[in-house]
Amino acid sequence: MTKFIVPKEIYHGVGSLENLKELKGKKAVIVIGGNSVKRNGVLEQVQNILTSGKIEFAVFGGVEADPSIDTVIKGAEFFTQEQPDIIIGLGGCSAIDAAKAMWVYYEYPDSKLEELAQAFSVPSLRNKAMFVAIPSTSGTGTEITGLAVITDKQKNVKFPIVSHELTPDVAIIDGNLCTSMPKSVTANTGLDALSHAVEAYVSNIADVYNDALAKSALEIIFENLPKAYNNPKDINARQLMHDASCMAGMAFTNVWLGIVHSISHQVGGVFGVPHGCANAILMPNVVRFNSKATNKYEDLAKSLGKESSEDLALKLEDLRSQVGVASSFSETGISLKDWEENLDTMVQNALNDPCTLFNPRKLNFDDMKAVFQACYSGEILSL
Repeated sequence: MTKFIVPKEIYHGVGSLENLKELKGKKAVIVIGGNSVKRNGVLEQVQNILTSGKIEFAVFGGVEADPSIDTVIKGAEFFTQEQPDIIIGLGGCSAIDAAKAMWVYYEYPDSKLEELAQAFSVPSLRNKAMFVAIPSTSGTGTEITGLAVITDKQKNVKFPIVSHELTPDVAIIDGNLCTSMPKSVTANTGLDALSHAVEAYVSNIADVYNDALAKSALEIIFENLPKAYNNPKDINARQLMHDASCMAGMAFTNVWLGIVHSISHQVGGVFGVPHGCANAILMPNVVRFNSKATNKYEDLAKSLGKESSEDLALKLEDLRSQVGVASSFSETGISLKDWEENLDTMVQNALNDPCTLFNPRKLNFDDMKAVFQACYSGEILSL
């Protein structure tokens, strides 16, 4: 017996931001990243809708890419000062992930990041506030998931906090919020969503509910990512990418992910490679590695008009190329010296990452290292 957990309310479609007026509460804290949601007017739209609903608000800004535990603690202190009963994560993955972690620390101030990650759970939430997620990028699916990735800058490690308690209460999936994304962000976030679909589909606890969502998300992304990349104002492609990201998120939050994410958490934490870029570099070789343990990649290949797992790997490489993303970690500017100095630590941390538990093929230190190395050099993995 398994459970399928998603937010209580999901509003989707162009213009669905207006559904914020349905919220019940007295005060919201809106967590944002840099200035993009200010420049494009999205923050003002949210504020106006809250005002029309007679909900007070305060804004916590400045969440960085790969949000740090220091930022999370500062945000939780801001929450304690403002006492919101609604928390709104607005923007890209970093803002929403940070808001989720702030939520935990708001309700449980003595929490410890590494302990939360190792426990694979958090204490019961919603004692002080509910959570609303409004993504402005189409990739992470964090608006729908029980996952937040937070970086310990001192250790150069990304820690995934994983618990269904973190699943937002309300998610708003409005393609209008994505039209100002730069092409590089469109590419990286779109490929991130694709990695969620692929890894959820082959998870060692996958089921028919999640398979249907994952496969449909993959088909939509292959069709619409190039359109959104080449024509940013194509609102139909934008909404479909936003929906596909959400669907892939629904899939993976219930059956989790695999070693694409175990590895990208480490490479991103140490070298700052954008998460979607790292996932796109890793996917083809991870498909090759895992295909020794599952035939489900063939199902995905067939949904794209192909036959074999190698066909799928090649299709992934081709899509990656179409949207201008690097094909190896060496291409991202990581020197061989820096790579080798950090490699063994990254490998061990990837083995310890919770996502590794759900990979369809079990692997040891040497196996994991071989995947790292092939993806650094851009070689085809044959392990």
